[in-house]
Amino acid sequence: MEKTENTFGYSKQDYKKFKLWGWLMLLSFGLTYLFFYNGRQNINLVMTQMAEEFNSKTAAIGVVSSALFWCYAFGQLVNGRLGAFFGYKRFMMFGVAASAIVNVVISFQHSIPVIAVLWGLNGFFQSMVWANGLGVLNKWWPKAKRGFASGFATAFSGSAQVVTYLTILLCLSLNPEWGWRAAFRYPMIPMVLMLVAFFFFFKEKPEDVGLAPFVEANADGEPTEQEDITKKGFLYPYKVLFSEPKVIVFCLISAIAGVGRYGLLTWIPTYFTEELGLAIKDGIFSSILLPIGQTCAMFLFPLITDKLLKGKREPMLVIASIVTFCGMICFAFIKTQTLASVILFFLGVSSMITGVVWAIAGDIGGRAFSSTVVGVFDWAVYMGAALQAILFGFVKDAFGWSAVFITIGTLYALMLVLTLLARKMKTKNI
Repeated sequence: MEKTENTFGYSKQDYKKFKLWGWLMLLSFGLTYLFFYNGRQNINLVMTQMAEEFNSKTAAIGVVSSALFWCYAFGQLVNGRLGAFFGYKRFMMFGVAASAIVNVVISFQHSIPVIAVLWGLNGFFQSMVWANGLGVLNKWWPKAKRGFASGFATAFSGSAQVVTYLTILLCLSLNPEWGWRAAFRYPMIPMVLMLVAFFFFFKEKPEDVGLAPFVEANADGEPTEQEDITKKGFLYPYKVLFSEPKVIVFCLISAIAGVGRYGLLTWIPTYFTEELGLAIKDGIFSSILLPIGQTCAMFLFPLITDKLLKGKREPMLVIASIVTFCGMICFAFIKTQTLASVILFFLGVSSMITGVVWAIAGDIGGRAFSSTVVGVFDWAVYMGAALQAILFGFVKDAFGWSAVFITIGTLYALMLVLTLLARKMKTKNI
């Protein structure tokens, strides 16, 4: 018997329109985010130069880097909810523009404390975009396709890291006399230009293009619609979410994912220059395999959970945590550039589980809660990122690079335990 395609409550004509606009939302958000990391990851690639100019230890610049993560984390905690409350699009556009301005201002500074404050402010502006973008996508992509959509969007995030690496290499070549300051100037140009396409194509919900909201095949358990939630007060979603043990467990998993992802992104370029003795440009070139691997995982993992695992997300986390634990322990003892670069690619794949986490956030929160759940999980991710930015600088100075990588591996072993616990848990109040 021929299988009938689920049109989610639409006529065939309206469903074609719904799918077209769904793809436009995904692509416009993804392409905007493709250049957004230019204003966030740029500092990681010039930390050695900054430390030399300011005559500081690497750990001190790590503290500066952590300022963004702290402010991003707490920004995510509130901005996902604020975007749903006041409007996703305006929040996202303001965040991109404000981040670009702060980056340019930083490029003219000569004081580490001032840069730290500005970098923290930049983190808050950067936090206005991700949760709100996924909140919009969950209004255009039903649960059966949500893993693909969140993975596809997250793949743009991983690709953005690659774009940042290549952009910084170009900037350092164009104006070598600017030194690290070049990384905070030229990369902002494409970031701002993408706002033009975003302004014209991004629509927050199907109603904005004359369509009714989609209808799930099985709508039982779908959270209350946004209008009803708003009547219960701004803090109501937080009360519900933090009363769920499963949400708490996934916050811990998200925090470990933040340590793994940003621990590697923050310190690997410095590792190649300091430990393996590579020039800054050569170190960046070797490091690029890491975000390429992360990009592959961001797209691949959620797709596997949709197609092969039939919506079961936890088995993918189990596999990823085991592989990452083994890989990180091995990486700690590798001292050759070629082998380190190759293993770094596979570690980029296995350690990058946030694409699965965003799909889980959509599954837990549905259309009404999703941006708040994403915001809460991303807050946890960046709490982990903030802690690693401070901790690993001191661990490296005190115990060496091997200790950094062994610590990351051990945390992924803990993630395995938490995942096995989470798979047996159910949400009761959402």
